[in-house]
Amino acid sequence: KIIMNLWEFDKRALFGGEKIWNDRLPMHSEYDWFRFYKWDGDAQYPCADMGDQCLTEDDKYLSSNNPCDGIPQVGMVFGNAPCTGICLASSMPMNGSCMSYGCIGYVPENTCQCNDKCLHYGDCCSDYSAVCLPQNTSSHRSHKAPLTPFSSGSGIFGHPSASAKYPAHPGFTLMLVEEFDSPIDLDADPIWTWSDGGLSEGQARFVKENIKFRDGKMIIELSSGRPSHAQPCSHAEVDVIPDNKTASSGEIRTKHNMFRYGRYEVRMKAPSVQPSNPLVDGNFIATMFVFRDAKFKHWREIDVEVLGDSSGRVSTNVITGEKVKKFRLDMDRSKKYEAPFNLRGDFHTYAFEWLPDSVTWFLDGKVIREERLGDVPIPELSGKIIMNLWEFDKRALFGGEKIWNDRLPMHSEYDWFRFYKWNGETHYPCAGMGTGCLTPDDQYLSSNNPCDGIRQEGTVYGKPPCHASCH
Repeated sequence: KIIMNLWEFDKRALFGGEKIWNDRLPMHSEYDWFRFYKWDGDAQYPCADMGDQCLTEDDKYLSSNNPCDGIPQVGMVFGNAPCTGICLASSMPMNGSCMSYGCIGYVPENTCQCNDKCLHYGDCCSDYSAVCLPQNTSSHRSHKAPLTPFSSGSGIFGHPSASAKYPAHPGFTLMLVEEFDSPIDLDADPIWTWSDGGLSEGQARFVKENIKFRDGKMIIELSSGRPSHAQPCSHAEVDVIPDNKTASSGEIRTKHNMFRYGRYEVRMKAPSVQPSNPLVDGNFIATMFVFRDAKFKHWREIDVEVLGDSSGRVSTNVITGEKVKKFRLDMDRSKKYEAPFNLRGDFHTYAFEWLPDSVTWFLDGKVIREERLGDVPIPELSGKIIMNLWEFDKRALFGGEKIWNDRLPMHSEYDWFRFYKWNGETHYPCAGMGTGCLTPDDQYLSSNNPCDGIRQEGTVYGKPPCHASCH
């Protein structure tokens, strides 16, 4: 077969150029013309009139190119049957729009589609390109220079250790590492920032000052008292937060919705409810999760949460919803795991692997839960990496009933964080940890705080969002 294509190597950059961090997508290769001159001595190929009558059985071995080419996949792969795709009909009416559906995965009930495969199947909504594809003319996007990888061609972003030998996970490539060996400037860092939010059901308002760095750790502090400088409008919540919070805490998050399929790992020490006594139960939620911002179009979330109701309690969850403002119980698919040891007395490694058809959670390398597509909805949209610490309001509906035992301040400690991109992921994160791959839907109401330089693009059910000032 004659083939022409365009591709880039994975982040290892073993071929095609070491300086992969300079890539800005989209790229284009242009072909002016192609010619094939048959050698006069070839008596067999091509077949007469470019037909297929001259092809041998060996010529036809597993030779299908796509599920719509009409070529059967004849043969086996080392004794195993090949996988089979489905060619979807392209004659459906195009009455819907991506503006109304959002840029989401395949939805059979929709009259047209708004995902990265619709161009292949010919069933895109008429506004797919305008709504879901990156627009190079957008003037408000950030194009800050990417962080320089710590060694030539490594492709690892963040703040990795120059001397560390990081573990490998088959099928995944390490892309982002935070060792927390030195403070991260959360106003200037190109990847991480802080949240000005606060959960409606929680007691704490998030502020930058409660994210601390010392002794090679990131420490999130949950402390008494609402911060006096917190503004009513929260960019992270896209809402006005009532002036009834009784505590302050911190939430660190990546700036953009640009993390999807991969392995997420964190080494964390959960808080003690009371100083120097990790056995007392109370109420707290210490986390590492991925969340799509803003939730008003597409709520997508994968959680690891250490809870205060038991010294070994870990909650895992997958949350999906469409056009919802607040969490509903029918969105909940949480399960709790009881570790046979105290999670508050020492550091432990929490991880999950998110693939298109599954999510698997790990504690210290042991699988504690696995969900497959079909059993639960698997998120298909990119999100932000988030770590925070909070406590429920006095109802204590989640995180532990014995909230009366809480003694503030509490601290969750993070030794390191790592993100390994799944090698089958072709879109996220953007090249060089930039913003070139982000769609308008990825950037919908995605500001994290009034100082992050990210405009609040979009409306909340037809109403403009509130705005805070950067001080």
